[in-house]
Amino acid sequence: MSGLLRQATAIVLPTIVILVILTTALAAAVLSPRLLPRRVRMDDAPDRPRAFGSEMSWLAVKTDDAGYLAVVLGLGDLSVANWNSGLGAIYDLELSDTFVFISPPVAGWTFVAGVSLPLPQGGSFVDKAAPLLLRVAREFRSVQYFATFSIIDFYAWARFENGRPVRAVAIGEAGIVWDLGRPTPVERKLGLSMMELRGVLNRHGDIGGALQLHPTEPHVLCIAEGWGINPMAIEAFADESGVGWIARAPHAWRAERVRSAA
Repeated sequence: MSGLLRQATAIVLPTIVILVILTTALAAAVLSPRLLPRRVRMDDAPDRPRAFGSEMSWLAVKTDDAGYLAVVLGLGDLSVANWNSGLGAIYDLELSDTFVFISPPVAGWTFVAGVSLPLPQGGSFVDKAAPLLLRVAREFRSVQYFATFSIIDFYAWARFENGRPVRAVAIGEAGIVWDLGRPTPVERKLGLSMMELRGVLNRHGDIGGALQLHPTEPHVLCIAEGWGINPMAIEAFADESGVGWIARAPHAWRAERVRSAA
């Protein structure tokens, strides 16, 4: 009887060990992609510009020195990326909140695009977009910022010339976040103007404050075209082939609530 027991043990124990090893390996295969930092392979073969801009935020900076622009933005961990792979990363649902794409220069403009760029904020959140734009505007002659997210009904456009803000507008479901400077000709042509409703004193149902024609994504793209380049029409610059960079968005760009005073 003891001999049979020893034989059974000799068979069962190795089987259990093998099952444990296989289970551990399977668990590691399933969990490791979640535990390890997300990485993306970039294609470094030069290609032509590809359209972007829908459900996206981006900077348009008048410079051919994309490397220095990356330094000013505080971007690190850069990898060479062409248009196809760079835009593919920032539109990928699993990667979009981690990376930004720095484009090759197009007609003297360099674009930095990604949903991870700071959005103009108000109320209980720290506005990280304005300080970032001011920092870039101190280093480059012309700086523009755009955001269009129809899914959350948020739109923004801003323009800096020679280090100074010329125009800045941001509006969302909660109302106006930015409204700086006078409407530019392209905005007036689109009918995007602010007007004040004063009403009649003591009139029943009187309302006050600002009333605005709410913008849409086509409005933002039209303003981008009027100020420089509409990224949805950038494929027209077919002779501007090249490669740019993909970079990890700094942790400091993430949304942050205003700390209440003690």
